[in-house]
Amino acid sequence: MSSPAEYYNSLPPISKAYGTLCLLATTAFQLGLLNPNFIVLHFGLVFKRFQVWRLFTNFFFLGKFSINFGIRLLMIARYGVQLENGPFQRRTADFLWMMIFGALTLLVLSAIPIFYSSFLGISLVFMLLYVWSREFPTAQINIYGLVTLKAFYLPWAMLALDVIFGSPLVPDLLGILAGHLYYFLTVLHPLAGGKNILKTPFWVQRLVSRWRIGAPPIQRAAVPDGRGTSGAFRGRSYRLNG
Repeated sequence: MSSPAEYYNSLPPISKAYGTLCLLATTAFQLGLLNPNFIVLHFGLVFKRFQVWRLFTNFFFLGKFSINFGIRLLMIARYGVQLENGPFQRRTADFLWMMIFGALTLLVLSAIPIFYSSFLGISLVFMLLYVWSREFPTAQINIYGLVTLKAFYLPWAMLALDVIFGSPLVPDLLGILAGHLYYFLTVLHPLAGGKNILKTPFWVQRLVSRWRIGAPPIQRAAVPDGRGTSGAFRGRSYRLNG
């Protein structure tokens, strides 16, 4: 059995970094070293006083130490890690771009008054859960030892549990919306014959390569295209999951 240090070191880079930052933010809050008002998402302060860091820092606070905080952190450790080690294995730039796109989508949605949320970290974690549920739709999940269901339905089950326990509904819904938009644009739309309009930008690939984040991508061999010429296949392997 591996030690906690060995387990931590074995985690993929993006999920490890995000989970660590969330843990550090809550720890700093509990120790009185961080005032959440300094990192909360406040569009007025962003645009009137140019406190642009709020567009980023609000994603790293999952609330105070509690059962809900532990569940969100475990979601990153399980579903984020399984995504990064599975469908996104050796595709660190693509995984990072998914997180960036999700964050941008959540910021846009939160600008709508009825969808406003002070901290979007829970929504970003829920987005990871939703994408995971679409990538592993037939996996069997046991919830608190009470019921077993397919992973495809897990986001909705977690949403229902949050309603039962009195947690806000909007953060979960925002995560589902952002996750479905990403999955539609990168998987469902291309499968239906459409063009993948959400390819990972070159600057993200360059960033990952420059800082040597994660394992380098596998170089795929050139394959003939429909015109008899050769072209490198660089897209993801799509499949329809329910």
